[in-house]
Amino acid sequence: MPTTLTAFADVTTSDSALRRFLHGLPGVDTVGLEARAAALGTRSIKTTAKAYAIDLAISMIDLTTLEGADTPGKVRALAAKAVHPDPTDRTTPMTAAVCVYPDMVATAKAALGGADVKVASVATAFPAGRAALPVKLADTRDAVAAGADEIDMVIDRGAFLAGRYLETYELIKAVKEACGREDGTAARLKVIFETGELSTYDNIRRASWIGMLAGADFIKTSTGKVGVNATPANTLLMLEAVRDFKAQTGIQIGVKPAGGIRTTKDAIKFLVLVNETVGEDWLTNEWFRFGASSLLNDLLMQRQKLSTGRYSGPDYVTVD
Repeated sequence: MPTTLTAFADVTTSDSALRRFLHGLPGVDTVGLEARAAALGTRSIKTTAKAYAIDLAISMIDLTTLEGADTPGKVRALAAKAVHPDPTDRTTPMTAAVCVYPDMVATAKAALGGADVKVASVATAFPAGRAALPVKLADTRDAVAAGADEIDMVIDRGAFLAGRYLETYELIKAVKEACGREDGTAARLKVIFETGELSTYDNIRRASWIGMLAGADFIKTSTGKVGVNATPANTLLMLEAVRDFKAQTGIQIGVKPAGGIRTTKDAIKFLVLVNETVGEDWLTNEWFRFGASSLLNDLLMQRQKLSTGRYSGPDYVTVD
């Protein structure tokens, strides 16, 4: 099996070549895609499997606060919750990361100390992405310099929807380079498509391939700032894309649905999608994440329900 992008070297040599490749991808069967996503969402989970799924989902959360009213105190509280989601039960897994704006990265990093929780930072003029390239790259470099382990960038949806595919590819590639550090390490890059603004499933498939070809470590559905965010169908489509990409290149890419995933039932549906589409290789926070804020609270309440047989009171979990 090849383990490089050599087979696709000619695809990104020009805008016309990239357009031919992207528009040559198989069209998405909308009815079939949505029917499969809906069918997988009806799978029942036994009690022992549910306990495992809850802990797995907790470990996959990028615990997020991306508000204009964010304060250092709120970020420190979020970091504490990421390390000890349930202070009364230290067997509860830590979350995968905390996700904050670039100016809060240093605060989050200090609050986490040596805990095995990543600091993710949005960048590139999140959430709209309406800024000049030098500003986007400076935004990224500032976050990495402050200690970000991961960068969640947004593509220029205007450029993509106008058919400027090579421009979109080159933006991602430039941000990927900006994720590098002087010591040779690099922050992992998650590329946000804002699927709710891409209009069609074919566009989501094309955006997925642009992101993967440009060096994304993860492809991500949404910012959580628009009306339509992660759905089972658009996530299934992206999972199929990373599966096909690995089959052709040997390179594994992660997937992160974000926005609108609020309940344990929702999270388990997405885990079933992962298991049935790409398999166990992706059932780890190295390759699958949930972008969420309120999801953790419901997972914690369901976790206690399984262990005690009763639901917690409303004061059992912290309010984000």
